[in-house]
Amino acid sequence: MRDPYSLAVITASVRADRIGPRVTRWFLRHLDRHTDAVVDHLDLAELDLPGDLAGGGDAERFTKRVEQADAFVVVTPEYNHGYPGPLKTAIDTPYEQWRAKPLGFVSYGGASGGLRAVEQLRTVFAELHVPTMRTGVLIPNVHDAFDDDGELRDPAPVEAALAEMVRQLNWWALILAAARADRPYDC
Repeated sequence: MRDPYSLAVITASVRADRIGPRVTRWFLRHLDRHTDAVVDHLDLAELDLPGDLAGGGDAERFTKRVEQADAFVVVTPEYNHGYPGPLKTAIDTPYEQWRAKPLGFVSYGGASGGLRAVEQLRTVFAELHVPTMRTGVLIPNVHDAFDDDGELRDPAPVEAALAEMVRQLNWWALILAAARADRPYDC
């Protein structure tokens, strides 16, 4: 078993006025209390992933980084009861590189905290053979949730969810990395 494992954290929003980087920075600041994973941050706004999935741009580099990761966390907003289109392009750019690697969600939005986007993403990742963590980190009413220093105004429930999600992710990441090393996943 490899320890620590490689964790790719993907910031999904690409909008100019996005709050996603603030949410990701908060998550990354609190992550190291719960894991010693080596983190690779992938901000989709900084990548050129062609929507036609024909390759080019940063597609090969992104695919390689997905391949090198043992686990993932997607930081995603909920837009119109769904997840951002560029995230679907990012998901569809690699293929088998996602398989048999666990994934957790940090979502944000209005009253639902991004829950509807996460539920849709669970079905997409299931098709790619990616186990998703039962516990997710949901930040409702995100524009009011953070203070001027980038910390949550009411951190207790969100930090408890973060601790539980990362605990689950740690277990799955280590078990599946060992399993993939012992017997490649070819289902």
